[in-house]
Amino acid sequence: MPEKPPHQISLELGEKESEGIYSNLALISHSPSEFFIDFARVMPGVKKTKVYARIVMTPQNIKMLLNALQENIKKFEERFGNIKLMGHKGQEIGFQTARPEGSGEKLQ
Repeated sequence: MPEKPPHQISLELGEKESEGIYSNLALISHSPSEFFIDFARVMPGVKKTKVYARIVMTPQNIKMLLNALQENIKKFEERFGNIKLMGHKGQEIGFQTARPEGSGEKLQ
C-alpha cells in the first residue's frame, strides 16, 4: 500500500508573534494529563522575574516536541558543530525541571 503524503497545514504568523519572546529560563511541570512549560528571562543578581509565555501540551505532543527538538539539534550540530553547554549543575540561570504544580516543592 503506498504511503500517504503528510498532512499539510497553512500557518499564519502574526506580526507580534513574529518578534518572538526571548527566554533563558524554562520551568517544566506536569499533571497526569498535561505538561506546562513556563518561559521567563532572568538577569544575574536580579531576584525577581515573570513568566512571559506558558505552553500547555498533552504528554503525546510533548514527546513529539522532544523528538523534533532532538532531530533539529542533531541537524544543527552536523552543520554548525557541537553546542557547548556553559555553567554547571545547580546553576541559577538556565532550563530546569519543576515539581508538579501544587506540590509546594521548590525547583531542583
